[in-house]
Amino acid sequence: MLRLTPVVRSIIIINVIVFIGELIAPKMNFGDCFGGGMGYDVQNDIITGFLSMWNTRTDCFKPYQLFTYMFVHGGFMHIFFNMLTLAFMGPMLESVWGTKRFTMFYMVTGIGAGVFNIIVDRYLGVGTYGIMLGASGAIYGVLMGFGMMFPNMEIMLLIPPIPIKAKYLVVLLGGMNFFMDKSGNVAHFAHLGGVIFAFLLITAWRKRGDLS
Repeated sequence: MLRLTPVVRSIIIINVIVFIGELIAPKMNFGDCFGGGMGYDVQNDIITGFLSMWNTRTDCFKPYQLFTYMFVHGGFMHIFFNMLTLAFMGPMLESVWGTKRFTMFYMVTGIGAGVFNIIVDRYLGVGTYGIMLGASGAIYGVLMGFGMMFPNMEIMLLIPPIPIKAKYLVVLLGGMNFFMDKSGNVAHFAHLGGVIFAFLLITAWRKRGDLS
């Protein structure tokens, strides 16, 4: 693994700080989000409740959540694997692109993932009705970016411990995400949105001659 680059390190630190805050923050009932005054009992800590992205059909959705949801996670394994992926793949992209371009890429893919999930939910009626949280959309963007920039680089999987080229890993994970159950609390369409926005952004940069 490469040494952590400045932006990657900062993103990981922010995520960890927010996660610790989630663990110690007091809880609050967000039941009124589902139709003001209906009396639902929906308990979340205040950080998760205010920073996660609520479904646009609830009363708690706010535009700023398209940004803040990327820094909130639902459990240790959730944040661990997201940050582990970022730590492995992010430094190479940041080293090649520079801090400004990498920061833009991370934010665009993360916010774009949220926007894509909203569009799919609004027009196809699928998605999580409660909250969406986690860096996964941006992480899938980083994964796609890594696959496009270093397609033939071999990556050693953890399970099973075999090498696989980055371009095949992107197809494998993207395919698994597409065919997985779209119900429940996992925002699979946000993952797909991160991949799509990453592809579009890198393609646009290449057409302008900014990337090789």
